[in-house]
Amino acid sequence: MITVFRSTWALLLGLMLLMVGNGLQGTVLGVRGNIEGYSATTMSWVMAAYFLGFLGGSRITPLLIRRVGHVRVFAALASTISAAFILYGAAPNPYAWSIMRLVVGFCFSGVYVVAESWLNNAATNETRGKALSLYLIVQMVGIVAAQGLLLLADPAGWTLFVVMSVCVSISFLPILLTVSPAPLFDTTKPMSLKKLFQVSPLGMVGVFLLGGVFSALFGMAPVYAIERSLELTDISIFIGLIYLGGMLLQYPLGWLSDRMDRRVLITIVTASCTTIIALGLPFTDVKPVLFAIAFLTGGIANPLYSLLLAYTNDFLDHDDMAAASGGMIFVNGIGAVSGPFVVGYMMTNWGSDFFFVFIATLMGLTAVYGIYRMTQRPAPNVDETSYYAPVLPQASPVAVEVAQEVAIDRALEDEEDADAEPLPS
Repeated sequence: MITVFRSTWALLLGLMLLMVGNGLQGTVLGVRGNIEGYSATTMSWVMAAYFLGFLGGSRITPLLIRRVGHVRVFAALASTISAAFILYGAAPNPYAWSIMRLVVGFCFSGVYVVAESWLNNAATNETRGKALSLYLIVQMVGIVAAQGLLLLADPAGWTLFVVMSVCVSISFLPILLTVSPAPLFDTTKPMSLKKLFQVSPLGMVGVFLLGGVFSALFGMAPVYAIERSLELTDISIFIGLIYLGGMLLQYPLGWLSDRMDRRVLITIVTASCTTIIALGLPFTDVKPVLFAIAFLTGGIANPLYSLLLAYTNDFLDHDDMAAASGGMIFVNGIGAVSGPFVVGYMMTNWGSDFFFVFIATLMGLTAVYGIYRMTQRPAPNVDETSYYAPVLPQASPVAVEVAQEVAIDRALEDEEDADAEPLPS
């Protein structure tokens, strides 16, 4: 791991700065929206625009890269993000914010594609898994650190928007000055949604519902915190704990998933999340309870994407895994776009607590569907299942395909080891 870090630290630093800027963006807008007097419904449109742009960017960016190359695409998109962050403060208007969030979502999707391509190119077959783990840690550290920056200045002013812009601008330096020549870019044609559903109904339904959960956590959590009249310090802690939980529980859940029926684990963790929220919801006025719910909900929701991806791989040939990842990303993106609209409507009409009610409902539906699927076909042999490779829901197609490659490589290594074992005499 240390060797991998030494060879990629500059690139990882640039990626972390990108995550700091992106992680601070949603929190600052949520707080500033309250200062401007915008309702939860209005802010839901602003937040949803990011996920719509991100979904579109994941489709269009590969075409741009093939046309003008990695460096030009990265510089153009990152510069646009930096400018948009400044314009947030200059145009505190929900319509302008929605347009800029759409543009920022599109651009971040492309920036992630380019940066993750370089990171993948810098890794070898032997170090790709470790590089992916480091990238996951860097992403989480960046988002958690961003919440601390919320306390630097008054959200009613310009300073925090400038900080976001500077973080993205500075990220250019380590990425563009230290990377190797831009790699050739190619993505696998996505598997049809019909075939993907036939292969893994639970995987497809699960990632769709998880898209709604993730967009609520990543987009509407600041709005919820403001609706609950939390202080800035408490808001930064609340949102930071969502991602800290995801970072700390990612690997224990991954370890378990490689050793048991993944449908059982999916059902247990999603049902547990629903139960935790249901038990804690009457006591969210008690800060330790609210913070505990945030930590555990984030700790379950963030690894769940990798878990569903690994479960889907259990029913795929190695050659089909990359194609399936494209379909999974698209389905997750559709769920993410719709999530903020529903949360915003529920919070405006029925109260702020429906932020967690929404999440608990989607998690509960996933658990119920997981139980149903266990009655429809037997579980695959644990020794023959694919490996769990950590990746976050906001990852680009490049990171997801890298995760698939890691799972394939580990499976092939096990097959070679099994073939090499001497037969008992």
